Amino acid sequence: MKILDWYIIRKFLSTFFFMIIVFCVVAAVFDLSENIDDLITNNAPAGEVLLDYYLNFFLHFGNMLSAFIVFLTIILVTSKLAQRTEFIAMLSGGASFNRLLRPYFIASTFLVLLSLLLAHIVLPEANKEKVEFEFKYIHTKFHISDQHMYREISPGEIAYFRSITAERSVGYKFAFENWEEGRLVKKIMASKARFNEEDSTWLITNVKERKIYADGTEKVRYIDHIDTTFNMTISDFGQRSELISTMGYTELNEHIEKEKQKGSGQVAFIEIEKYSRTSNAFAIYVLTLIGVVIASRKVRGGTGLHLFFAVLIGVTYIFAMKMTTVAATNIGLPASIAVWVPNILFLGLGIFLYFRAQK
Repeated sequence: MKILDWYIIRKFLSTFFFMIIVFCVVAAVFDLSENIDDLITNNAPAGEVLLDYYLNFFLHFGNMLSAFIVFLTIILVTSKLAQRTEFIAMLSGGASFNRLLRPYFIASTFLVLLSLLLAHIVLPEANKEKVEFEFKYIHTKFHISDQHMYREISPGEIAYFRSITAERSVGYKFAFENWEEGRLVKKIMASKARFNEEDSTWLITNVKERKIYADGTEKVRYIDHIDTTFNMTISDFGQRSELISTMGYTELNEHIEKEKQKGSGQVAFIEIEKYSRTSNAFAIYVLTLIGVVIASRKVRGGTGLHLFFAVLIGVTYIFAMKMTTVAATNIGLPASIAVWVPNILFLGLGIFLYFRAQK
């Protein structure tokens, strides 16, 4: 690499890591102000707060914002070069625009690889400590907001709850069906069912039990309460969303298969987490191209105008990500496609701007 490459790479990476630290510190201050009461109430040790929570918080938050911070970094660095006419001097000296893009993409490749390493290997392990700390000292209550939940807990056995109060381990309007060879042979309906974690049993109350025989006759009986066992727990009907971030690639695939077998509505959410770990890293390339093209032109408004366009494009990019996520979870757009749509759309924008850039 030439002196020019090292010059731009050094400015790029030093500014990027400085901005990452600033953003993380500011985010940590807001997070601490929001959670300080819970931390004091639950007597969280200072050592665990710093090492188990905020150290991993920095890794998680920094990687999550890496693409956007790369974009802002490029706007700042490149805009300063353009305003000092350094870009014009480079182009006038015979360097092509493609040649000037090279150090940016060398640095971006380093950041993409770092982001992939963090997302797929480091963060799942780091998030285990962070999430465990949150469950212990901050988010101590577990709430299941879904209603009308069906789960196939084993072949031919289907359980239903209209709603669940997880902190009390109680589900309401419970139903349990037993099917054999495509025929309903038994159905239990109850006003509520309470799970006992100590011995993994269920106490169901106000029970109506139907048995359907092969000749079509039925036997119905009413029971005040029953202590029984089912091959299920409260967590089979709802899981803390934070736990998804603690799973590695293999664990995510296994979890997706289990949720599909249960008929869970969380499959799309888990798949989005799985595919976004890669797509978010490659967004760095897309935003690098757009950032260099926008900021390399010297304009009357200077860096301020460049930052305005950067914020506008960044907000639009985040909005596109949210829209495709909603499409994946609500209208059935495959998650593997949804997470890449913003990258593809903005890559098209980057290519369009590239051909209009000053050469």
